[in-house]
Amino acid sequence: MKVTQRSYGDVTVVDLKGKITIGRGDVILRETVQQLFDEGHRQILLNLAGVSYMDSAGIGELVACHKRAVEKTGRLKLLNPSGKVYDLLQLTKLDEVFETFTDEKTALVSFGG
Repeated sequence: MKVTQRSYGDVTVVDLKGKITIGRGDVILRETVQQLFDEGHRQILLNLAGVSYMDSAGIGELVACHKRAVEKTGRLKLLNPSGKVYDLLQLTKLDEVFETFTDEKTALVSFGG
């Protein structure tokens, strides 16, 4: 999995590309989000447009990242989950936990900054 980051004001957009699976993608996601929180970033938008597949470890890591965000008084939101990834979020009812957006500008504005 490949990760790039961009900042818009107080919001850090993390562009993910590839598969979020056990042993590789989930570790990269965990380390990326943890590093952002360690550096003081509190508003994170995960762009999932480039994620082609996510297994249960990937789902588990998304939940763990959300929990870390709450613990750090931060916010973690999702942008553009692809068809299969969005279906998985719906199936697991995580679409009710995560604020999810299809438009980046709307997502950025939702952080209120």
